[in-house]
Amino acid sequence: MVRVCVNNCEGDEAVETSDVLEVIGSLVAQLKAYSSKLPAVVHLSVMPGGLKPTPEAVEAYEKTVSRFRQQVGASAYRPLNDLFIESLEAFEAGWVLKAVQPLLQSLDHLELMQREKIMIVSSADEGRLREYRHALNRILPGNQPELEGAGRGM
Repeated sequence: MVRVCVNNCEGDEAVETSDVLEVIGSLVAQLKAYSSKLPAVVHLSVMPGGLKPTPEAVEAYEKTVSRFRQQVGASAYRPLNDLFIESLEAFEAGWVLKAVQPLLQSLDHLELMQREKIMIVSSADEGRLREYRHALNRILPGNQPELEGAGRGM
């Protein structure tokens, strides 16, 4: 496990890469669970406010984000705070697609940190990054096999 810290972090203040991936994994799992319960199409005339997650689901999502914010301190992972809060706000409103985008951006940020050698990612953690990105992309529309080839003409 690799600890990443900037600006004089001491001992327990450092955040491990696996901790960050655990938080992202938890948020991805919660989004997957919520999106799996949604119908393919929700007509706004039937439900003008759309479908919102249960209060329990929102509370779990919020606890995950809050736990991360408390752990991260002044580490190099601090920029992820805003992305997780943006995702939380979209999740609370029931906007699944808007909740996915900040999580994809957080994965992009982690990959950038890896390329810039700010953090070192094990091969197992690289697999987790790929798995989370794949799971998030599956939530987005247009990823169904029956739509493959659509729009390419005849």
